[in-house]
Amino acid sequence: MARIILASSSPYRQQLLRKLGLDFESCSPHIDETPRPDEPATALVQRLAEQKAHAVATRFPQGLIIGSDQVCVNQGQILGKPVTRDRAKAQLLAASGQRITFYTGLAVLDAANDRLHSMVEPFSVVFRSLSEAQIERYLDREPALDCAGAFKCEGLGISLFERMEGRDPNSLVGLPLIALVELLGRFEVEVP
Repeated sequence: MARIILASSSPYRQQLLRKLGLDFESCSPHIDETPRPDEPATALVQRLAEQKAHAVATRFPQGLIIGSDQVCVNQGQILGKPVTRDRAKAQLLAASGQRITFYTGLAVLDAANDRLHSMVEPFSVVFRSLSEAQIERYLDREPALDCAGAFKCEGLGISLFERMEGRDPNSLVGLPLIALVELLGRFEVEVP
């Protein structure tokens, strides 16, 4: 079996991939993630996932490369990582009472044969109506400044939701494992 390489330095994606019990290495892809003008969210994440896989393939020409990229969309607007508390608060205020959709692009590339399979996995969360005080308390306890949408569903962020909709909650963290198992199967990698 080819070496499995995760084209990401994200500790969140690495932690998720460990759930599958596969031996893998991680390598940062170093690509330009700037959206193209008028590029839909789904096209953006699929393109970036594929570019990440191809970028890492140059360093691992015999590897089976996993690329992933994610965006969060609220009312048609793509949200990035908030970075600051003020932006996190603004993102959460805008999400209050809304359905937010995450799109995760996933690509698996057999670098030796330049064979690629990719797809986009959607996952939505419906936020409860949140007061400014609730948002402030959340940010005091879990400032998710490095997460698109400004929350961590694997932590206290779950308390912000009314419901979740989709086939794989791992998608919210950035690596849809159900879809990944399907794509790996196309390369004869059996999990478990």
